[in-house]
Amino acid sequence: MPEKIKSGREQLYRLRHKLAATGIGILLCVIGYYAVFGANGLMDYQQKRRESRELDRQIKALQQQNGGMEQEIKALKNDPKTIEKEARERLRYARPGEFVYTLPATPVVPAREKK
Repeated sequence: MPEKIKSGREQLYRLRHKLAATGIGILLCVIGYYAVFGANGLMDYQQKRRESRELDRQIKALQQQNGGMEQEIKALKNDPKTIEKEARERLRYARPGEFVYTLPATPVVPAREKK
């Protein structure tokens, strides 16, 4: 009789051990799934890094554009040659004795005659 009890206890111990190992395995799979695909998981993290790199590129491009515009503003405030160039191009100013020719912005297409 004591051998049957001992054998039953061993079987119960093995069964509990298998169930615990299976439960832990399932728990690790669920945690792994959420770590990769869940909110703020690995996939989200990679997407955010891509967005961050793209935004950094845009910021650098805009900073360069801003620097160029600042130089243009300084030139328009202080440089007489730049001021003259803008006045000639935009306002069509001319020096005495010069002529300004302007062309139409869009080419004029003659209407077709109906027969």
